[in-house]
Amino acid sequence: MAIQKILFASLLICSLIQSIHGAEKVRLFKELDKGALDVTTKPSREGPGVVLDAGKDTLNITWTLSSIGSKREAEFKIIKVKLCYAPPSQVDRPWRKTHDELFKDKTCPHKIIAKPYDKTLQSTTWTLERDIPTGTYFVRAYAVDAIGHEVAYGQSTDDAKKTNLFSVQAISGRHASLDIASICFSVFSVVALVVFFVNEKRKAKIEQSK
Repeated sequence: MAIQKILFASLLICSLIQSIHGAEKVRLFKELDKGALDVTTKPSREGPGVVLDAGKDTLNITWTLSSIGSKREAEFKIIKVKLCYAPPSQVDRPWRKTHDELFKDKTCPHKIIAKPYDKTLQSTTWTLERDIPTGTYFVRAYAVDAIGHEVAYGQSTDDAKKTNLFSVQAISGRHASLDIASICFSVFSVVALVVFFVNEKRKAKIEQSK
């Protein structure tokens, strides 16, 4: 009897969760107002083959209402600027996968800044955080409404996410002093091992002579 009550309660809870989830409309990226914001990025170092260093280099980022405007501008309350993975850094990495359903989308996990909406040109200089992984990136800005839902966006690259990309090298976590200490310890270990064998052979000869 107790087991039946537990099963019934479990089914009731599951159906309640499903009904709550179903009541909220699924929000899709393709339904956002595309290109509503003009977004630009200027890394502190530029040029062919340049790789930015996490924890050191910076991005100068600007955003403003685009020339085409947005039919949903009245809903804009907050602009959220994010660092996003470009396609080359998403290959074989499902935890970075792009998904049309915004709740499941993993393209832009790194928050840069959030500011109240202002249609005039806005900017920020952001130092790449120390925990940013090695990869290829772009920047996207979302316009968010009063209840925290994305309604429009703009990005620093094209629709195919192939232009104006930049690369970042993560901090390795190793320090030069640690590498030196490791080398010294290795050398010391080898020397100690040689001395040990020499002493053992000397002791063996002394024993034989007796």
